[in-house]
Amino acid sequence: MKLTWLGHSAFRIETGASVILIDPFLKGNPTFESSGLDWDTVTAGVTHVALTHGHDDHIGDTADICKKTGATLFAVWELATYLAGQGVEKYEPMNTGGTVCAQDFGLTFVDAKHSSSSGGVYLGNPCGIILDTREGKKVLHMGDTDIFPGMALINEIQQPDIGIVPIGDRFTMGARTAALACKKFFNFKTVIPCHYGTFGLIAPNADRFIEEMKPNPVTVPKVGEVLTF
Repeated sequence: MKLTWLGHSAFRIETGASVILIDPFLKGNPTFESSGLDWDTVTAGVTHVALTHGHDDHIGDTADICKKTGATLFAVWELATYLAGQGVEKYEPMNTGGTVCAQDFGLTFVDAKHSSSSGGVYLGNPCGIILDTREGKKVLHMGDTDIFPGMALINEIQQPDIGIVPIGDRFTMGARTAALACKKFFNFKTVIPCHYGTFGLIAPNADRFIEEMKPNPVTVPKVGEVLTF
């Protein structure tokens, strides 16, 4: 499995013959746009797009990507049908607790403590995403969330080994709370921070999170860096 951070909360995951983009906020994302990555290259070959919730910095380029590639969208019902109205033809409407299986992975939505809307339109429950690959790697992308006790149950049921964790503060957990969530509720083998450094209102880097996570290690990829698991 290959995982690439595209800035903010956007990730490209390659597993088997599948290429999944999670929260593909690319155009207008300053960390992506300053990285030297090419939009057409990053979106080439995408087979699936998965969204944690309906804020614009997570929906991002979903409609354009799905229309360009024919990718299937995974999203909660309200968000999936909203994007169908923007031209997305192939979509799997879901909600928390549900799993949909594709060729190379199963995708499950789990709870997140946040909100979800665009332009004043309510777009369903915010979620975290469990990606259970046929290669034996299980990823939890927490989406945008605060810490909450139900994280312990998510870990008990799903047992993810790779955690993608928002750390930027103001709109999500900050460094201290995100580190507490990882240490108290999960047994991640790899922790990857996200949702920082994009805009001035959120944390500029992952330094404090790394400090709060000690002695546990943190993997902090550069934008565009490919991690292989």
